[in-house]
Amino acid sequence: MAVWVRFDYDSAGSMRETWNAARVGLMVVLGLIVTFAVYRYVDERSSTDSGYGVYAYFDDVQGLVAKSRVLVAGIPVGHISSIRLEGDRARVDLRIEGSIILYEDARVTMRSLSLLGERALVIRPGTPSLPEIPDGGQILAADQGVQTDDIMVTVNDIAQSVKKITAQMERAFGTEEAGDRMQSALRNLSDALENIKQVTDEAGPRIVHIMENVELATNDLSEIIHKRKGDIDRGVAEVDDTIASIHRAAEQLNAVLEDVKEVTGRTARGEGTIGRLTQDEALIDEVEGVAEGLNNFVGGLNRLRTIVELRSEYYALSNAFKTYFSIYLKPREGRYFLVQVIDDPRGSISVSETIVRQSPPPLFYPNEYKRTEISRTNRLKFSAQFGKSISFATFRFGIIESTGGLGMDIKVIKDRLEINTDIFEFGRRVWPRMRIRAGFEIIRRFWLLAGVDDLINGGRDYFFGLQLRFDDEDLKPLIPLGAVAL
Repeated sequence: MAVWVRFDYDSAGSMRETWNAARVGLMVVLGLIVTFAVYRYVDERSSTDSGYGVYAYFDDVQGLVAKSRVLVAGIPVGHISSIRLEGDRARVDLRIEGSIILYEDARVTMRSLSLLGERALVIRPGTPSLPEIPDGGQILAADQGVQTDDIMVTVNDIAQSVKKITAQMERAFGTEEAGDRMQSALRNLSDALENIKQVTDEAGPRIVHIMENVELATNDLSEIIHKRKGDIDRGVAEVDDTIASIHRAAEQLNAVLEDVKEVTGRTARGEGTIGRLTQDEALIDEVEGVAEGLNNFVGGLNRLRTIVELRSEYYALSNAFKTYFSIYLKPREGRYFLVQVIDDPRGSISVSETIVRQSPPPLFYPNEYKRTEISRTNRLKFSAQFGKSISFATFRFGIIESTGGLGMDIKVIKDRLEINTDIFEFGRRVWPRMRIRAGFEIIRRFWLLAGVDDLINGGRDYFFGLQLRFDDEDLKPLIPLGAVAL
């Protein structure tokens, strides 16, 4: 039994087309609703007065529209609220949202976001240490940026250049012969590149090693030159000065050689004093004798050592200062001559004795008696002594403070501690005058002194003082000054 089912293809196709049309219509309606909602949201958001309002002037705002985005570091921070013409320039009002703060050196730049003409404004907020731009203030720095027209002009120039290059290549390689030559040149170039590749493959590691060494040497040389630049500059300057000095010295040497040549010629001919000296044997003997005597005299002066000493002492009981100026002349080691000038405020003491006889004597008085007179005179004293050193002790004798006397010096601790003993004024009083002095060199050439004077007799006094001592090395710089003074 056969069952036939009849299907109406016309009615099924009509229903399918109707359903497809309904879906398309539904999608269009939903798209319109979504687009309208997005537009209303953006329009309402851009129409609010919240945020930070500023404005800027541009010469050309082509491509900018109200509600265009405002960017900081590529991030939207606001929008363009309005664009209007003021004079011959366009005023663009911006609304900045969020916590963005603009400062006095802020800059706004027009930027193309695509080749289709969409544009936006990019803001650089400025330096925080400068004053802020108030709400409603102006951004003074405004740049146009690169316009789409500028890009098109640049693209057109590039296209013209490409067109000229293409025409030139067509003229050069448009024929069959030129094509064959080009093919042969390319084949040769390919072979050369193969050879170069083979050579570089073989020598590549060595070349790399050599270049590394060259780079290291260059770095070391650069570091050395950088560190020693000042020395190099000074060295070059000194070399230039040295060369110039050599040139001057060479010229002077030539002149001197000419004079020497003339003098030697006259000497060889026996002319002049030197010429006669080289020819006359008797004159030569006399000159040799004088030179020998002069040599002995100069040698003695070279061995002569001079020491100058200045000493001042304060006597406690007498309340007076005593000053010494001394010169030591040492012709050889261990011997010296001492010359001193002394300023003693107590003066020079002289004692005289007189025997007086009375006839008749007064009542209860003897017939004769002795009268002693002591007188003091203010005058400078001098000393002149000869000294001889034996080991650490030095013995002196001669005149001490205008009277005969003896002395002994003991030096220890590398000659920094010195003890002096003087005995003089024999016969003037019952006992001679004895003085002991100790000195210590606290620093070089500077001495501290202390001692006791007239130790044996009843006129004992105590003193302390300072002393300066100089030798030849200290006195050499003063010799020219002394010569000038004389």
